[in-house]
Amino acid sequence: MTVLQFPANRRMGDVKRCAEALQRLHGEQANRFWRSEMTDFAAALRRSGVVEEEISRQAGLFMHAVQMELQVAFAIEENNVSA
Repeated sequence: MTVLQFPANRRMGDVKRCAEALQRLHGEQANRFWRSEMTDFAAALRRSGVVEEEISRQAGLFMHAVQMELQVAFAIEENNVSA
């Protein structure tokens, strides 16, 4: 097992940056952005010597963290609209 200094789902700066970008982007632009982010993410881990199984696990954790950040942003927005 590879030990990562900063697990992907704890990289809150990157999580928030991606979530904010995905809030602004739609359709194919959002798809291109996300594919590019995940390609760069995996490449950086490979350069660090991380095995594919762990890259996949970290990618899933990161994706989940971004989705949770998007849900929080949506809930805040909904709350502000309702208030």
